[in-house]
Amino acid sequence: MEIINTVTQGVIEKAAKALRDGHLVAFPTETVYGLGADATNKKAVRKIYSVKGRPKYHPLIVHISSINIVDKWAVDIPDYAFKLAQTFWPGPMTLILRKNQVAKDFVTGGQNTIGLRIPDNQIALKLLEEFEKLGGSGVAAPSANRFGAISPTTAPSVAEELEKFMEKEDLILDGGQCLIGVESSIINCTQENPALLRPGAIDEEKIQEVTGIKLSSTQSNEEIRVSGSFKSHYAPKARVVLGKDAKLGEGFIALSHIPTPTGAIRLASPRSVDEYASTLYEALRSGDQIGLSKICVWEPTGNGLAIAIRDRLAKAASGN
Repeated sequence: MEIINTVTQGVIEKAAKALRDGHLVAFPTETVYGLGADATNKKAVRKIYSVKGRPKYHPLIVHISSINIVDKWAVDIPDYAFKLAQTFWPGPMTLILRKNQVAKDFVTGGQNTIGLRIPDNQIALKLLEEFEKLGGSGVAAPSANRFGAISPTTAPSVAEELEKFMEKEDLILDGGQCLIGVESSIINCTQENPALLRPGAIDEEKIQEVTGIKLSSTQSNEEIRVSGSFKSHYAPKARVVLGKDAKLGEGFIALSHIPTPTGAIRLASPRSVDEYASTLYEALRSGDQIGLSKICVWEPTGNGLAIAIRDRLAKAASGN
């Protein structure tokens, strides 16, 4: 496994060839780092599941470089899905669509749907474009961490999580810190009304504003399996406790205006909801690195990205 810190055009070409040859490439997106493989290569996709320790029935999101490639993977695409794609791609949004024959069960978890996304990161987009020049049609890329653990937002965090599981031909492209820091919004577009299955930077208000359609309830979409849908997910080794002040020797995360309890170890003091999202996972990871057994967190209030943060923290608190 090789970590490449300076990502040049030559490195992009090398990484695209590695994908074509069935190897894994971890790369940055605006949300979190992804662990990529050729989405049409069964053996390569199986490596993702093996490296992550991911259940084989849990579907993967396929990353593409252009809206023009959507119909290579999906059929019966509703007009409102195109409106969302035209508005928010490239960006932190995954659309769940009816799959076509190219999307095999080993990517979709045996479902008749496929998750597609165009990431808003230049390294990711150039890699996808170069891979497509070599004949590729999409890169399956879940978060580059062990299943259920904290998603990585830096290349060193990818290496910390996965280095011992990856092969020598696999690559990690270091693109620095991810801008947003929490995973993409996942929207079900297989029915008359869209449904938000996983909250992210694209919230219900933005979806409804673009589509002009009232969203259906999440409960009516529970039969669709998507990334991050388990009750326990995004969890550090330390126990996460919400809505309580930390005690002596315990970790503490809260917005900067909330004072640190006496004797607590401050892991993050974000000044805004955006900063909260971008620093959350590294803050949780740092608690594990110093051997904390408990991290107390005051969640941000409000809508938008704050909803996504609360979703991730609720799952993290269920993990340990």
